[in-house]
Amino acid sequence: MLISSSNTYPQESLDVVNINTTKKRNLKRFAQNGQIQIYQSSYRGSYSSVIRDSLRNAALGRKVLLIQFMKGGVKQGVDNAVKLCGNLTWIRSSHSFDQYNCEEIENNENLKKSIHESTFELWNFCKKELQSGENDQIILDEIFFAIEMKIIDKDDLISTLENRFISGDVILTGTDIPKDLLLMANQITELRS
Repeated sequence: MLISSSNTYPQESLDVVNINTTKKRNLKRFAQNGQIQIYQSSYRGSYSSVIRDSLRNAALGRKVLLIQFMKGGVKQGVDNAVKLCGNLTWIRSSHSFDQYNCEEIENNENLKKSIHESTFELWNFCKKELQSGENDQIILDEIFFAIEMKIIDKDDLISTLENRFISGDVILTGTDIPKDLLLMANQITELRS
């Protein structure tokens, strides 16, 4: 508690505000300031409002990172991020699930491996960003689908979220959301058609 006053006090009464600085503590950087928000829907592709809000936040001066795990077609990858409004970094997978049908992926081991590696590369990038504290908002679009496909480990996501350092919110979107993650959320929004 800080008490401010314009009064001057005599020197002999200064011991009233004696602060003990002899005990030093190892202070650990506190891990989270923002909230975890989950947007769930019964079908894929229903998160245009989340993406719209991220663009608006970037235009208002907040530093936003938007990762679309399962969308692609533009061969972005981590090295070819798109910058919008000067503050929104938008990254899609360099080789994504959405470019192919499920049967084609299952029947082609090289294709399946390439998609998994590209998605996992995005996840490793996200983990670093969640620890960096450099973003005001991070959106992990369709991360739950990547968990369902066993590309990203659910426990790794939980651990990363528990140890995050971000001043703003982390937004997760998907259809089938594990109960452990629902329990971590500060806000859950269900989008209906």
